[in-house]
Amino acid sequence: MQRRNILRLAFGSKVSLGWPAFVKAQGPSARMVRLAWVSMDAPDLQSPYLVAFRDGLRSMGWVEGREVSLDAWWGDGSPDRLRQQFQALQASQPDLVVASFGAVRPLLELPLAAPMVFAFSGDVVQAGIVKSWARPGVNRTGVSYFSLDLVPKRLAMMKELLPRMQRVAIVGWPPHPGELLELEAARNAADQMRLASRYYGVHTVAELDLALEAIATWRADGLFVFGGAVALNWAERFASFSARQRVPAVSAWASFAERGNVMTYGPVLHDSISRLATIADRILRGAKAAEMPVELPTRIELVVNAKAARSLDLDIPRTLLARADRVLG
Repeated sequence: MQRRNILRLAFGSKVSLGWPAFVKAQGPSARMVRLAWVSMDAPDLQSPYLVAFRDGLRSMGWVEGREVSLDAWWGDGSPDRLRQQFQALQASQPDLVVASFGAVRPLLELPLAAPMVFAFSGDVVQAGIVKSWARPGVNRTGVSYFSLDLVPKRLAMMKELLPRMQRVAIVGWPPHPGELLELEAARNAADQMRLASRYYGVHTVAELDLALEAIATWRADGLFVFGGAVALNWAERFASFSARQRVPAVSAWASFAERGNVMTYGPVLHDSISRLATIADRILRGAKAAEMPVELPTRIELVVNAKAARSLDLDIPRTLLARADRVLG
C-alpha cells in the first residue's frame, strides 16, 4: 500500500464567516479538521489540480498550520491501486473528501460518512454520483464539466478555422457518462453545417491507433476530440497524427492545445478546481451537500496554438484570434 503524503493547511481567521461547530474550540486542544484529497494522478504535491485547490483555499483566507490538515491520496493511474488505500482512507476519518476526476467513481464504492466535494467531467446523474443536478440527494456535490451547449460552439469554431472542412471525425471514449448525449449534439451540429461525420470510440492506445488509421483512410478534414480521458491522456498522439496527415485536431481542455494541437475551447480547469474550495468551505460551515446544486464552469477559454497552425499551413482567421483568450507560439 502506498504511504499517503500529508499537507497541513490551516483555516483563516475571518470571524465574520463563523466557524463550523466542530472547530469552534480554540487553543492547543482544538481538534484539527481533516480533509482528504483523492486523485487518480501519480503522487505529486505540485499537481496543478491540488495547487488550484490550495489556491482556492488561500483566496478565501485559509492559511497553513492551524485548524485544518489535508491528506493527499494518489491512484497513480490505477483504480485498483486507489482501492488498495480505501481501508486506510476510511480509518483516517476525514471530515470532508475532495475527489478529482477519475477518483470520483471508485470512491462511490466506499461507505464514507464524510461529505464529498468532486470535480467530474461527465454527466453526474448518469454516472450515479448524484440523484439530481439541482438537488444531489446524497452527501456529495461539486463541479461538472459536462456542458452540452459547448459542443456546437466548439464545432462552429472548428469550421471557422477550417472553412473548407467537409468531413469531421469525432473521437471519444464510449464509457464516459453522457457520451451519447455529446455525440448527438456533435452530429446535430455537423448536420446543420452540412458536414459528414463519423464517430470513433476508443478504449485503449491500440484502439486509438486503429481509429486514426481509419480516419486517415476516410480522408477526414479535421478531428473533433471530446473532452475527457482521450483528450487528456493522448494529446501528443493526436498532435503527431495531425502533423503526419495534415488533419488538425480540436478539443476542450487547454492542455490539448498546449501539447501541440491547434485549438481548444472549454472550461478553465484551474478556476473550477479552485471553486471546490468555496464549496468545501460552505459544507464545513454547516451547508448540506445533498442540497447544494452541482455547478457548471463559469469561465470558458479559447486557446489557439499558432505554432501548430503554422506547421499545418493554416491561416488563423482574425475573428478567431480576436476572440482567443490565449495564443500560443
